Amino acid sequence: MDVSLILRIAGVGVLVSVAVAILNKSGRDEQAMLVTLAGIVVVMLMLVEEIGGLFESVQSVFGF
Repeated sequence: MDVSLILRIAGVGVLVSVAVAILNKSGRDEQAMLVTLAGIVVVMLMLVEEIGGLFESVQSVFGF
């Protein structure tokens, strides 16, 4: 894991927060909630990839 993962997650967070702020100001609260959920799903997909790599590393170290 390096800094690029943290920066990608922060970038997604910034984009989602700007989009949510714009949607809330225009009165589209439902779409703002959907954008928030989509951002969470995107970040979770990024993390699942990294967790898979972690499990592979643990398997190779302990020889499972």
